[in-house]
Amino acid sequence: MELICKISKGSKMDQVYIPKHRSGFRTGSYVLLRPVETKKATYQPHFYHVSSLEPVKVKMITQIFAIVDNALTSYDNCLVVGSFLEKGFHFHDVDLLLISEENVVDKELLQKKIAETMGLPAHLIVLNNKTLIRGLMTDPLYTMMLSKCVARKRFIYKAKTKINYKLLDLHLLKSKTLIDNFDLLNGNEKYYLVRNVVVILLFLQHKKLSKDTVDREIEKIFALKSVQTITLNMLDKRAFIKTYKQIYQQTFNNIMEGIQRGTQ
Repeated sequence: MELICKISKGSKMDQVYIPKHRSGFRTGSYVLLRPVETKKATYQPHFYHVSSLEPVKVKMITQIFAIVDNALTSYDNCLVVGSFLEKGFHFHDVDLLLISEENVVDKELLQKKIAETMGLPAHLIVLNNKTLIRGLMTDPLYTMMLSKCVARKRFIYKAKTKINYKLLDLHLLKSKTLIDNFDLLNGNEKYYLVRNVVVILLFLQHKKLSKDTVDREIEKIFALKSVQTITLNMLDKRAFIKTYKQIYQQTFNNIMEGIQRGTQ
């Protein structure tokens, strides 16, 4: 005899209820609990500002969402973000944003399951909706993260920009290392630090953020044909550093003015 029952959440221990009138399973009997293997309905991921994606990546994303579905009883949404969504296969891991109101997600275990199943390391960020909305209001890195993504479920996140100048000052400080460590950094590291400055500058100007708009602004500021000039480490150091110092100082001055206005 087999019974299919649902695990109920208890105050101290979770429990399984079975019908009182049943044949077999006498009181005091030992039983084995195991998950019921059910075939879930197929679903299509939802693409946001992703114009095209290799079929193998779409398949991998669907598998990742299935792993999350099987591992968690409830969550609000799961989004794939970051370099995995860029054209080609230059990524080293997959970045995931998990939205959940319940603080019961075993982050390390879920990352391990994804890595073992997919053969690809996973970097998981777990947030609730309130934290996400606050981040979208004050932190340009959140806006950049969601500017291109693939989601398990449809979503609409609207947040009015509320500039936190002290937070932006901390973000900007990371990019100062490029000036003193230009020769020690590889192309990707330089691109990350340049993009960080430009993202903050555009955020201060209340401009729409996305990887494409930021890349175009980088090309305009540094008079480059493509941002690949940075990633491939083919820069004219003297001309680049001169322009970089100017744009860094401009961004820094804007932040300082905002901090001063806030303390007056």
